[in-house]
Amino acid sequence: MTKILVVGYGSIGRRHVDNFLEFKDIQLIVYTKRNDLQLLKKKGIKVSNSLTECLKENPDIGVIANETSLHTPIAIKLAKEGLDLFLEKPLSNSLKDIEKLRAIVKKNKLITQMGCNLRFHPCIKKIKNLIEQQKIGKIISAQVQCCSYLPDYHRWEDYRKSYAARKDLGGGVILTQIHEIDYMYWFFQEVENVISMSGKFSELDVTAEDYVSSLLKFKNKIIGELHMDYFQRPNFRSCKIRGTKGEIYWNSDNNCVNIFNMNKKRWETKFDDGFSDNLDTYSSYIEELKHFLKCVKRRKETINDLEQGVATLKIALAIKKASKLMKSVNV
Repeated sequence: MTKILVVGYGSIGRRHVDNFLEFKDIQLIVYTKRNDLQLLKKKGIKVSNSLTECLKENPDIGVIANETSLHTPIAIKLAKEGLDLFLEKPLSNSLKDIEKLRAIVKKNKLITQMGCNLRFHPCIKKIKNLIEQQKIGKIISAQVQCCSYLPDYHRWEDYRKSYAARKDLGGGVILTQIHEIDYMYWFFQEVENVISMSGKFSELDVTAEDYVSSLLKFKNKIIGELHMDYFQRPNFRSCKIRGTKGEIYWNSDNNCVNIFNMNKKRWETKFDDGFSDNLDTYSSYIEELKHFLKCVKRRKETINDLEQGVATLKIALAIKKASKLMKSVNV
């Protein structure tokens, strides 16, 4: 029996609890300040507003799903107790105490994984595979966008109170939608420097930025153009990658991965997911947990460990800094 402590029971915490219930031999413990969770207790889930009491249950794994600004201190506490860690994105909203966390994780030989489910989305995985096979030759540039409407994220709650809307809780579109930064890093690796413009431009009642447009220069000389916002309807994601021998294109409307074949002068579908997916209901959330639990069992590194979480956080913070200074910033 694997004991899993879920810290935080907001939208993503609830999703992870529901998904973990699909697995066998799992005992769930939820640490939350909420007191309206009698239904969870009826399912045999232990619920407490005391982290000390939760740790007395001797959990094996910690799932960090509370507000972004509180990720690191909680992660440090759990890492000291020897818990393997599943850390929801983003890792934090600053680099404070990150080195301390890394040192504890390394000392205790913990298995870690960032909660970036797009790495487990079949279309993103297919693009990664096509890049590795050099299907479009040497890559020159990429255009990535993530457009969404913040009030639609969690329609049952006031978006103005959500962490995503609040600067003090580590919100804003750059960190909240770090998925795009994460998969660009996964595709193209380290970023050298960034140029960016961001801010609060819409009529949404938020204290954090709701728009960002950035240029990322990767160390391998690939140029990435990134656009993200909180005010577009309907939701839309896309990725276009240009190479010396063609282009790869995917968008969330049709979930097809297409390649433009320069020799044949036409588009070819390399993967068709078969349905339109808003990325919130897809099994990628289940797949990321399966991967994590398998790696914990085998004591094997995950495909998106703490070190990669640190790397993508540094890129996101550089984007913020570049916008504030209105000049290029090294990562």
